[in-house]
Amino acid sequence: MSEMESPAGISGTDNEDSITVSQLRAELNGTGKSEAPGTAVSEVVGEVETSLFGAEAFSFEETHVKSSLDELLVSLVALRSADTHGKQLLDDLAQEFDTILSPGTVYPRLHDLCDEAVLEQRELVKTKEYTLDDAATAREDVAEAARQHLALGMVLRAALEEGDFE
Repeated sequence: MSEMESPAGISGTDNEDSITVSQLRAELNGTGKSEAPGTAVSEVVGEVETSLFGAEAFSFEETHVKSSLDELLVSLVALRSADTHGKQLLDDLAQEFDTILSPGTVYPRLHDLCDEAVLEQRELVKTKEYTLDDAATAREDVAEAARQHLALGMVLRAALEEGDFE
């Protein structure tokens, strides 16, 4: 008699590319979402907005989100434990960053990040899921973008305080 596959997984090996039968069923049934996969994203964005602006309403501008799209996508993938497919990342950008971007803007960036080996794409039955491929490079890229944005922000703030804008 031939050896049967493990009921817990498609692959008999414990490798990162294996997917369980229950995960496949959940995806096919449209119930593959975890309870609150975007909670970490919402918490991080909320904490930053509150620490910088308190109760004052704040809205991200689309041009600034677009200029940092690669770093935001990598950060969203790093913050999510599930549902890291393109549609969910588009939803995160819309909900958390007040930016409605077209799939024609986001998907090419995701593919480029995969080509650069920063993200890894895993094809599921109905969608593609993204994970960090090179966490060290991803961390360095996001940290460098943060330093650049922080430095520019500090220069602009100093100009506002010291400049003659009257």
